[in-house]
Amino acid sequence: MPHDWPYPFWIAHRGAGRRAPENTLAAFREGAAHGFRMFECDVKLSADDVPFLLHDSDLERTTSGLGLAGERPWAALAQLDAGSWHGALHAGEPLPTLQAIARFVIANGLAVNLEIKPSPGVETRTGDFVARAALELWTGLQPPPLLSSFEVPALEAAAAAAPALPRALLLEELWAGWFETARRLSCRAVVTHHPLMDAALVQTLHAAGMRALVYTVNAPADLAAMRAAGVDGVITDEVERYAADARAAR
Repeated sequence: MPHDWPYPFWIAHRGAGRRAPENTLAAFREGAAHGFRMFECDVKLSADDVPFLLHDSDLERTTSGLGLAGERPWAALAQLDAGSWHGALHAGEPLPTLQAIARFVIANGLAVNLEIKPSPGVETRTGDFVARAALELWTGLQPPPLLSSFEVPALEAAAAAAPALPRALLLEELWAGWFETARRLSCRAVVTHHPLMDAALVQTLHAAGMRALVYTVNAPADLAAMRAAGVDGVITDEVERYAADARAAR
């Protein structure tokens, strides 16, 4: 297994998406304040192709908007309140662009896993635009963003647009052909839902030169199982619970 893996073991999910509004700069600041040096977030495109952070296809759950996010231009999305749903303390928190997140991450010497989260029907376009934007924003900087996706067409487009950026295949289940797909796309890692991962799968990935990461590990018993399996990184919501571990692992 190659040793050139520049990413920390601990990765904060959607920033610190339980203590602050997920996928916002507030969440990133909260995670960093708890000692986390790497963050996972979801990136999609506005109707006018601006990469920005949001998990869902629609706007209702985490913003003041209605309808499909991908059908709105960035000028409209930028006016939305992406914080009040979480609590009054974060009222008025905006949706961040990928550029804004990159500025924060780079200025603070942090790492990021950009999950390409396309709106339905624009998988290839999203993979292409997000990868190109990431390549430009992080040109010459280390560590580079790790690009991941559940959507194979998005990851294929990212590989074509920015072959030098590291990629990871995300898996909610071990579907037929996933391993061959990860190898075909020269993935540096595979990120599975944690119940799918065990020592045998870790060994298979390591033997193929890939790292084994898991999401979303919150309970101590699950963390212990993943450590015993030998994983290379865990994505967690519990930034407060694991703050001391994240600081110690720097």
